[in-house]
Formats: sequence, C-alpha cells, structure tokens
Amino acid sequence: MSRIGRQPIAVPSGVTTTAEGGVFTVKGPKGELTVPYNSELTIKKDGDNIVVERPSDQQRHRALHGLTRTLVANAVRGVSDGYTVNLELRGVGFRARVNGKNLELTIGYSHPVVIEPPAGVSFAVPEPTKIDVSGIDKQLVGQVAANVRKVRKPDAYHGKGVRFAGEKIALKAGKAGATGGKGKK
Repeated sequence: MSRIGRQPIAVPSGVTTTAEGGVFTVKGPKGELTVPYNSELTIKKDGDNIVVERPSDQQRHRALHGLTRTLVANAVRGVSDGYTVNLELRGVGFRARVNGKNLELTIGYSHPVVIEPPAGVSFAVPEPTKIDVSGIDKQLVGQVAANVRKVRKPDAYHGKGVRFAGEKIALKAGKAGATGGKGKK
C-alpha cells in the first residue's frame, strides 16, 4: 500500500473542505483552492482528518493515490499557512524592488526587468538582494519563482544572477590552461 497515500491529512481549525464530483474544495483564512482528482478515488472526512482511499491495488490506482493525497495536503496547508519561496540576487549592482504589485529587477541588463505577478501570488523585497514569492497555491508559487530565476540564471564562472536561497552553484575553473607553459614557442 502507498506509504504517502494512506497518511491522514490533519485539517486545522478554520478550514472547511468538500469533495464531490471529482473536485476537492478547501476554504481557509488565506483563500480558497480547488483540486481536481480522479473520481475513482474517494476522499473522506474522518473527524479532524481527511483520508484518501483507492478502490484497488492496480498500479494506476496506487500512483493516483499518493498523488491525490499530496495535492490535497498541499491545498490544505496553502489555505491555512501559505507558501513562500525565497530568492537571492548575487552580483555587483544587482537589486530588486516592488513597484505597486510588480517586481522590478535591476540585474545587469540595459533596462530594468518588470515581472507582473499572476493572481494569487505576491512579491516582497525585505532587502534589495532578497525576494520573497508568496501565495496559497504551491505549484503556482514555485513556477513564478522559477520564472523570476530564469530572467538571469546564475552563471557558471562567477555565480552572478538570481538563485534560490541556499542554492549552491558549482563554479567552473575558467581558462586555467591559458597560463600554462606547454604549447608556447
């Protein structure tokens, strides 16, 4: 049996859930999310917990079991606590600021790069070199953070660019062979 799929999901106080017709809806203090799921699976409320059950041990049902449980758990946590992804800017003169709702990046291009957040996602800049991407939908927050990072990925030689907080970049050595004496006449 799926180890992830059989774990119950604790529902915090102030969060209401409904599951009908292949759509799981969760409402909480931060907002509302809907998660579509395969109607062959059943989602039951068991006291203060939610349990996802599968009809058989077919490989397809086993795969959907763990996936559905994880998506439901992410939605429950999102409407109660929310998600935040932290990014860092590395490079001389690299900085970020929030202009209205939009994120404005000065990262070595001839113009500032403006990123408009989709609905449900917000930007915060606690320091000029740190960016926080927040929202209730885990997938959307992660995708927006990846899109911000894609504007200027860390380069392989100096490590300058936008990176996830704590991300380690393996730097290349550069032109070490150019200073050697071999091959010169």
